[in-house]
Amino acid sequence: MAVQAAEEAGKILLAYFHSAKDTKHKGKGNLVTKADILCEKRILETLEPEYPDHNILSEESNSSTPVAGYTWIIDPLDGTNNYVFGIPFFCTSIALVKDEDILLGVTYDPLREELFRAEKGQGLYLNDSAVQVSREGSLGASLVGLDLGYSDEQGKELLGIAGRLRGQVHCLRIIGSAALGLAYVACGRITLYLHRCVYPWDIASGLLLVREAGGKVTDWQGKPATSQDEQIIASNNRLHQEFMRYLG
Repeated sequence: MAVQAAEEAGKILLAYFHSAKDTKHKGKGNLVTKADILCEKRILETLEPEYPDHNILSEESNSSTPVAGYTWIIDPLDGTNNYVFGIPFFCTSIALVKDEDILLGVTYDPLREELFRAEKGQGLYLNDSAVQVSREGSLGASLVGLDLGYSDEQGKELLGIAGRLRGQVHCLRIIGSAALGLAYVACGRITLYLHRCVYPWDIASGLLLVREAGGKVTDWQGKPATSQDEQIIASNNRLHQEFMRYLG
């Protein structure tokens, strides 16, 4: 049902992408659109009848729901700023967790018709193909992705790190979607991804995608990341270790 819900949301995102966006500000640089609201409504209509006893933590209408027992964590539109400005890089993200154990992750890019899906212990699939993280072990040969989030302080700190990294890596990219950033690490397109200001709906699916693809996601102290962490580092095991030494 999570796949169906994500694909239904994707249809709504595509329908509104090339039209004028009805937007509101939730905070500095933080927008919400009519498409966000409609996508969330469609996802809830799909999941709630099938799982009436499950909790739902969703960015737009259930953002304060505690993660306890079986909980769906939903981002109807990740990459809203990209979406509003017509940049074709955004997705829908859905995860099922039991307490802090992530059981299912689905991230769907409707423009490219790319569905990243993982069940705990079953590996990662991009559409119908099994995929894995990059095997690159050198920062100097790595494409590093990052996002700045909505915190000025954390954004400035990350820009400082990016400045120091610039001459140490192959190239840097600001992604604009944490969910797709993690999905791209999971399938080997991005070698390392950094963020210092995320929310559960940004990362819950992606944490499982990366791990099921053989990768590693931690907080900035090197501890395994949970959906409640605000700062993440995602990569393969070897490169992750090199980057943590670089940070140290």
